[in-house]
Amino acid sequence: MDQQKRFYVYILASGKNGTLYTGVTSNLVSRIYIHRNDLVDGFSKRYAVHNLIWFEHHETADSAITREKQIKKWRRQWKEKLIEQQNPHWLDLYDQIAEV
Repeated sequence: MDQQKRFYVYILASGKNGTLYTGVTSNLVSRIYIHRNDLVDGFSKRYAVHNLIWFEHHETADSAITREKQIKKWRRQWKEKLIEQQNPHWLDLYDQIAEV
C-alpha cells in the first residue's frame, strides 16, 4: 500500500488576536505537539504561541512551502481574514486533528 505524503501550512496563535506563527510540515499532529509542549527553542516557545487556529492541506511540499512564504509576507489583517473564514472564534483546533 503506497501512502501519499501530505503537507500542511498552519497558523498558530498565542490567543485571540495574539501573536501569530506560520509554519509548514508533513506531520501536522506531531509538529503542533512539539510547539504546544515547547520541545524546541524558538519563536513559538519564546512567545507562547501554542494554539492551532488555521491549517490547509497541500499535495506537494513545493506548494506548501510556496503558500507558507506567501502568507508570511501578508499583512496581519489579511491573515486574520484567512483565519476567520475557517475559524471565526479562533478556537484551538489541535484536539480535532489529534483525534484523526
